[in-house]
Amino acid sequence: MRISTSSFYEQSISAMGLQQQNLFQVQQKLSAGTKFLTAGDDPVGAARALGVSETLAESAQYATSRDRAMLSLTREESALDGVTSILQNIKTLTVQAGNGTLSDADRAALATTIQSNLDQLVGLANSDDGNGQFLFAGYKSANAPFAVQAGGGIQYLGDQGQRLMQVDVARQISTSDDGRSVFQSVQGSAGYVTAGGAVNTGSGVFSSVGVADATDPNFGKDFQISFDAVGNYSVATNDTPPVVTATGAFVAGEPISFGGLQISVTGTPAAGDTFNVTTARNAGADIFASIGELVTALRTPLTGAGEEGKAKLLNALSTANVKVTNAHDNVLTIKSSVGSRMNELDALDDSGETRDLMDKSYLSAIQDLDPVAAISEFYQRQSSLQATQLTFTKLNSIALFNYL
Repeated sequence: MRISTSSFYEQSISAMGLQQQNLFQVQQKLSAGTKFLTAGDDPVGAARALGVSETLAESAQYATSRDRAMLSLTREESALDGVTSILQNIKTLTVQAGNGTLSDADRAALATTIQSNLDQLVGLANSDDGNGQFLFAGYKSANAPFAVQAGGGIQYLGDQGQRLMQVDVARQISTSDDGRSVFQSVQGSAGYVTAGGAVNTGSGVFSSVGVADATDPNFGKDFQISFDAVGNYSVATNDTPPVVTATGAFVAGEPISFGGLQISVTGTPAAGDTFNVTTARNAGADIFASIGELVTALRTPLTGAGEEGKAKLLNALSTANVKVTNAHDNVLTIKSSVGSRMNELDALDDSGETRDLMDKSYLSAIQDLDPVAAISEFYQRQSSLQATQLTFTKLNSIALFNYL
């Protein structure tokens, strides 16, 4: 069969062009370090690599979210550290204020110190996360959650929303706690709070409340202890109508039992005097209000007030001490929750890094080029191209004139 010169040229150029193209692809793969340059080179491998790459990108986004959540929780933990220190200091000052040798001026100085602590507490309650978002405001994080009112009270302006952040495929974590839960709540296990009636005129001073029988049917209710003119007491629930749970002759210092509780009263209560024994939740869980009442009590002069004034002060100090203790315990519980969330974020980081390492190893197996095999293929194709070019040159130089 006779092959024309033009056909010979076309076939030779086509063969060399294909070999050059193959050699160029090997060069590109060596340069990129990948087994395939386009999805067409390996459709199945490209699809798998895309899926793994998307998984790694998603994991990186979760890692970023965990970093942001950790930063917010770290700031909250720092704020709660300050809160616990302040509340502990107020408890110490409250105990100190009960010293009978203190003068009105001494108590006024303590009141000033406690007021300063209260101002610091409000400042911590209005802490932000460094980006203008207030930690304890709930969803209303753009504005300070606590505002001082004209009368001196502290009002909560936030809500009880929980700001959640997606930190893993199936896990959301709250990055903050609302101010009402932190500063205006108590734990369910908080004890009873006793307070003297506002119009008491006697010298009765109550002790701490003890739990004698938690299975009593009236346990968990609120009670009021009343005293009459002939030296008797009566204990009734705050139900409607009230239910009398105990009566008897009052003896100073002897326990009064009711509703599974026990309390003793020293001094001499006057006719009409009352003591309210209330669950912590119903006694007023707002720590700002409780500290404000403590400051007011310490600033009230005792000079000329007699035994009645001393009794009111001691009862106010006892009430404040229990309320501050309950608030302190509540903050410690929330702080523990913050620590648990931070530990979980650390654990998610560790598992995420392990998962990323496995995914990257799998992705490498799919798309990373074996340099030894690729270099071997490069030299093989280069030699083949050179041989083809040399053959074409030799054949192209053959002519009949060379043999004449």
